[in-house]
Amino acid sequence: MTRKIFFFEILLIAAALVITVVLYPQLPAQVPFHWNLHMQPDTYGPKWALYLMGPGFMASVMLMTWLFPLISPKRFEIDSFWPTYHLVMLLLFGMMTYIYAAMLWADSGRAINMGRALLCGICLFIVAFGNVMGKLRRNFYLGVRTPWTLASERVWNRTHRFAAKVWVGTGLLGLALSVTGLYLWAVIALIVGGLAPVAYSLVYYKQLERRGELVDELAGGQGEK
Repeated sequence: MTRKIFFFEILLIAAALVITVVLYPQLPAQVPFHWNLHMQPDTYGPKWALYLMGPGFMASVMLMTWLFPLISPKRFEIDSFWPTYHLVMLLLFGMMTYIYAAMLWADSGRAINMGRALLCGICLFIVAFGNVMGKLRRNFYLGVRTPWTLASERVWNRTHRFAAKVWVGTGLLGLALSVTGLYLWAVIALIVGGLAPVAYSLVYYKQLERRGELVDELAGGQGEK
């Protein structure tokens, strides 16, 4: 299955490269690369940089998918949640592909609401990620990686069960707000949803610490599964 995914991603990168070459003469010399909180373009760059923003970023995600398992330190290996890891990286690759397709569509003069397209795509990714977040195990690349989750498996597991619910909820809320054009509120909802698990991990860690329940785990014992 992983080999099929690899070839599928290669095909999408090649397709993005070919489409960029075909559309290149039609594109303006300067194209938007960044949008502010109100989903208005505020940073522009030369159109040749699209090769980096699209095929380049897509290739980077594919490379990271195969590189991270090779360089993960002991006790933080990705092998224990291999299918979930590949699913999340595939979702990330898909989001990058979608965003680049929307950028090309807009840059080539087609009618599109980029604010809605960008935020809806990001919100859908967050909902999908949230649905599998509880299956992540301690690692340095995916999930809520705070000092407290990385220090304690018990805190990691509890935090990610909490984050799964928060991300699905805020992702759906952000999607609804984006569809109705309330882009600023959608961004605020996503920021709050992203920070809530961070705060939760600190509070929960300190609770366990005060009760003396982290001593054995931090000394090498096993945390909560």
